[in-house]
Amino acid sequence: MIGIIMFFAALCMLLFGYPVAFTFGAVSVVFGMIAGLSESLMYGGTILEGFEIGKTMFAFMPHRIYAIMNNTILMAIPLFIYMGIILQKANLAEKLLESMGFLFGELRGGLAISTVLVGALLAASTGVVGASVVAMGVISLPVMIKYKYDNKLSTGTICAAGTLGQIIPPSIVLIILGDVFQVPVGDLFQAAVWPGLTLVGAYIVYILIYAFVKKDAAPPVRLEGVTGNKLQQIFTALKAIVPPLVLILLVLGSIFGGVATPTESAAVGGVGAIILAIMYKEFSFKMMFDASLETVKVTAMVFGILVGATAFSMVFTYTGGDMIVEEFMMGLPGEKWGFLILSMLAIMVLGFFIDFIEISYIIVPILVPISEAIGINPVWFAILIAMNLQTSFLTPPFGFSLFYLKGCAPPEVRTTHIYRGVMPFIAIQAAVLIILAVWPEFFGISQGF
Repeated sequence: MIGIIMFFAALCMLLFGYPVAFTFGAVSVVFGMIAGLSESLMYGGTILEGFEIGKTMFAFMPHRIYAIMNNTILMAIPLFIYMGIILQKANLAEKLLESMGFLFGELRGGLAISTVLVGALLAASTGVVGASVVAMGVISLPVMIKYKYDNKLSTGTICAAGTLGQIIPPSIVLIILGDVFQVPVGDLFQAAVWPGLTLVGAYIVYILIYAFVKKDAAPPVRLEGVTGNKLQQIFTALKAIVPPLVLILLVLGSIFGGVATPTESAAVGGVGAIILAIMYKEFSFKMMFDASLETVKVTAMVFGILVGATAFSMVFTYTGGDMIVEEFMMGLPGEKWGFLILSMLAIMVLGFFIDFIEISYIIVPILVPISEAIGINPVWFAILIAMNLQTSFLTPPFGFSLFYLKGCAPPEVRTTHIYRGVMPFIAIQAAVLIILAVWPEFFGISQGF
């Protein structure tokens, strides 16, 4: 039971606010030594021999860290992060929101629909959830408040649209899951396209119904500062929308067509982002330096957590914690469906408290061998997990999107507005997740059993 106690000890420390990477590393060392002492004393050994067993276990850590650093799949993470930060600093969100607002603003609920579409484009070009939510919160939320949009609809739409980067490729979550499941990232990207677009469509349908039922919640508007006839407005809008679309098609098309690996296409995306910044007249060497610095910080955080999680999973496996979990999961009623339902519920509940990176590197590796033994299609299972992890960004009390938006929202937008606003979108995500679980063929994916 040492491994199970270790898991709950780490979870408690995270809830107290200790840094994730250091928490996993420290807990692993402490419980690794306890496991060594326990084994030594069980067989009549001494305390010193117990410490030697613990030290021997951690002697393999340098080899594991070296293997992580040589993983070509994970090299795509800093490149996609760099691409996203460059586009963020090029004010892509502002240009897209202005353009979409011109195109859809005169529809009832048009500003909210524009926000969803921009969120989808930002997801496919930047993939950075925090940046997307903050950008739309700063630009789109004041406009919706000005034109008397319902605060709950406005905040819920921005939070939900900002999290689309978790499922719409190129997604950092899918790259991480590709590494954990040992499946081609390109396959995950391809499988995630239709679920992601379905989510976008479901959001838009909800907004249209909400605006139709509550006439004053999302009135049609004509944005100020719009000049020229309708044709000129459409042409101006397309000038802002088409370049990032071309970049998205180049990056994803090269992966889907088998022309480039995800790492190579991420490098192409980084160069393409710089070209777009030059086209938008936003490029400077200072911007490129700042983007590089932010990329290093985010990447260091991800890989720091990965190293800590590697130590944690090593000790957890050594103590037999994975066997206890596997025996429990395999003994569930309903077999495959029992395992799927419990694993999805566990990930959703943990998403209330801890980040997707910790879940991906601590929880998912425990579930992968069980899913393989049952015969579940790893691509389908990975997409289910990715969509589930996306929901964790919206669920109170620790949904990151809620904090991002509250941090940049005007004073009249209260926390209760945000919490109540995201609830329908959480329900929509849960509904799409259930459809993906029950009818994966609808999205062109096989269950594998």
